Amino acid sequence: MSTQPDLPALAHAIKEWGQALGFQQVGITDIDLGRHEQHLQDWLNAGYHGEMEYMAAHGQKRSRPAELVPGTLRVVSVRMDYLPGDTRMAQRLAERDKAYLSRYALGRDYHKLIRKRLQQLADRIVAEVGTLGYRAFVDSAPVLEKAVAEKAGLGWIGKNTLVLNRKAGSYFFLGELFVDLPLPVDPPQATEHCGRCSACLDICPTQAFVGPQQLDARRCISYLTIELKGPIPEALRPLMGNRVFGCDDCQIVCPWNRFARPTHEPDFSPRHGLDNEELASLFRWTEDEFLSRTEGSPLRRAGYERWLRNLAVGLGNAPSTIPVIEALNLRRNHPSALVREHVEWALDRHRS
Repeated sequence: MSTQPDLPALAHAIKEWGQALGFQQVGITDIDLGRHEQHLQDWLNAGYHGEMEYMAAHGQKRSRPAELVPGTLRVVSVRMDYLPGDTRMAQRLAERDKAYLSRYALGRDYHKLIRKRLQQLADRIVAEVGTLGYRAFVDSAPVLEKAVAEKAGLGWIGKNTLVLNRKAGSYFFLGELFVDLPLPVDPPQATEHCGRCSACLDICPTQAFVGPQQLDARRCISYLTIELKGPIPEALRPLMGNRVFGCDDCQIVCPWNRFARPTHEPDFSPRHGLDNEELASLFRWTEDEFLSRTEGSPLRRAGYERWLRNLAVGLGNAPSTIPVIEALNLRRNHPSALVREHVEWALDRHRS
């Protein structure tokens, strides 16, 4: 580059380009995440990350962007709404024979979609200023996404550890673009707006919150159904209800989510009727059916074996109906010891 770009004008343009690409908000921050670095270390020291060893890997790169991508001076933080209209979350949780899947997982996997949009944003910046050092991330590398979003002014980290926005609640994905341009930064979210509200802490089915902004992942249903590879602790199984992939309880009760808006992204719309499907029906899926119907879906992350494990727990908590008992008996001799263990637990629940 022979001339220095007009950085304030470029920052303004980046936000306009980002919104044109479907991001609801774009913010820019520096790379000083020192306060959040200590919070992460304390969380790891307490063992709250469970089997998520990747949270402890990479040294301090997670909280020091310039160590992850040398030359980084700023982070462009973006958010994209994902709530697919009225999917009757509270109603589905009350229908114990239905499977509840976290609403972010009902449509296509967000990683590729957002990363593609971030790449388009990077291409637009390059077209404007020439050679640029950058890298796009979407929940795919050691990045403190929520800390970055808070510093970029996209919201504050609530008591449920999620980023909350006064105009949009918390039903949104985050993504980041690391750049080597000294762009002007946005003011961080200076105050939190949770006040004395503790609805999210109180509603958690497994009491996974040990305090405000302190989540013991080992008790969190999202961790248990997605991250945990082995058996789900027996004491927690009855508390999971019909939640078979993720959990939205701490978002459903959050007062700020009355401002959440339905997404306009068709890829986030529910697929295969997964917002209103019976546990017994899903439990009968063959592995081929699972792979076919979860193609391009976040549900693939659990894998077929853990999918059956989670559904067995849901069936154990369901009413004792003929379809429920028949579905469980169908898997009593499953090749996986993990599946068999949870099936027997579920059948014992119905015998008692």
